[in-house]
Amino acid sequence: MTPRDRRYIRSPGLGSRMRELDETDLEILRALMDDARRPWAEVAERVDLSPPAVSDRVDRLQELGVVRRFTLDLDRSKLRDGVPVLVTVEPARDAGGDLRDAFRAAEAVEHLFVTAAGDVVCYARVPDGDVPRWLSRTVDDGAVADYEVTLLTDGEWTPSVGGTGFALACAECGNTVTSEGTTARIGGEVHQFCCPSCEAQFESRYERLDAAAKADDGRE
Repeated sequence: MTPRDRRYIRSPGLGSRMRELDETDLEILRALMDDARRPWAEVAERVDLSPPAVSDRVDRLQELGVVRRFTLDLDRSKLRDGVPVLVTVEPARDAGGDLRDAFRAAEAVEHLFVTAAGDVVCYARVPDGDVPRWLSRTVDDGAVADYEVTLLTDGEWTPSVGGTGFALACAECGNTVTSEGTTARIGGEVHQFCCPSCEAQFESRYERLDAAAKADDGRE
């Protein structure tokens, strides 16, 4: 097997197998959202499958990026002090990305959102409720054009997959992947494409970037 073959592999039947996501997958997600530690046997009974079949479907959902990780849902109010607030920040020019990174890394922030207008909204438990002081310590000077603070009395996070379906996006153009699409493993990751043309463009760009990175490593 050549180095290129190791980086770019299409498994027989991978495309159709990866795109056939159905109501059973949604029911598995519902079960895991209720309790991510639920045993496969219990999930299997709920969806009328065998435990190995459930495990295979979860692996497939992880490979597609539908399931990113398994984590804990903590009630932080019982672990530390802090005033719950909703902070809406208007970024300074070209500072939106830096703001998102800063809030994402901030210990006080529990949830982070970006509006269609480009504002950054975060739910945070701010020590002593001193938002101006907290902002000055969290983000760089000049990154905030304006901000608004809403004091909260309570909060609850209840994500759901109800009323939804799967709509995989093309890794190249972002369009929805249909039955006419393709799936390929490139650079060790599985990517979905809406058409062979997008797959070829993505592969070509990957090969160029990979070659450039290796050339840079050779010069060091």
